[in-house]
Amino acid sequence: GRGPSSFIPLGEILQEGAESSRRQLLIEAFVSVGRVDNITMVMGLHPQYLSSFWKTQYLLLRMDGPLPYHKRHYIAIMAAARHQCSYLVGLHMGEFLQVGGNPVWLQGLHCAPQKLRNLNEINKLLAHRPWLITKEHIEALLKTGENSWSLAELVQALVLLTHYHSLASFVFGCGINHEEEQDGGHGCQPPSPHSDSSPASDDSSGGKDAMQEVEVLMERMKLLQESQLEEEGVTQEEMATRFELEKTESLLVAPSDIADHSPQSSVLCFVEDPEFGYKDFTRRGEQAPPTFRAQ
Repeated sequence: GRGPSSFIPLGEILQEGAESSRRQLLIEAFVSVGRVDNITMVMGLHPQYLSSFWKTQYLLLRMDGPLPYHKRHYIAIMAAARHQCSYLVGLHMGEFLQVGGNPVWLQGLHCAPQKLRNLNEINKLLAHRPWLITKEHIEALLKTGENSWSLAELVQALVLLTHYHSLASFVFGCGINHEEEQDGGHGCQPPSPHSDSSPASDDSSGGKDAMQEVEVLMERMKLLQESQLEEEGVTQEEMATRFELEKTESLLVAPSDIADHSPQSSVLCFVEDPEFGYKDFTRRGEQAPPTFRAQ
């Protein structure tokens, strides 16, 4: 859990004699914003990809465009909060303030201007069920009025939303940890049962009870599996091997009382309808909603 990623050893990221292209990119990142964040450090393992990513980020956030800089960062916060990615939310809260954003907006979505709040519905759909978006959603944002969006503004806003929805997946998938200045350096993932921040197993009777329940459950599964595998003609030796493997993997899962998966209030304040999430649109036997088709 130390360093930029929970999954990649720090020595691998900071290996000596890193190729010149990667070193040059990290230098450019530092010169541009005064520091190198953990996303850049991890993505630097693939210099060509980092180069494209860095140019895209720079164009979206720092180059000329219809949206002022502080609103770009607020839209990034809205997108990241939809996936409850506290790393990106914290990162862009800092950026938002640096470019002169109003601190009151950071109290929650309810404190932001109505024009930004109007993005909430399309942000929610883009994040979880993009096939439900219709032309009416676009028309509602573009209609003339006090809080209407211009087409150019809306295009940039939608690109920012989709960019940060995707980037949240990268952050979670690579186990990106918070920078030290972000919330004391806590990682964006729940602590693992083996991390320093977890309760010690010897002192946690709740953890012991949960592990015992897992053992009992695994024994029941073993009986069910054995009867099923006997019907399929699997040998006793294969049964034992499969069971031990499944048991080991299951015990690596943290009990619910050890790993707290509840999102932080500092993230949820930027989310309306937090229960809305992905729902499969290709369920057999149901009338599927219309989807966009290209070619």
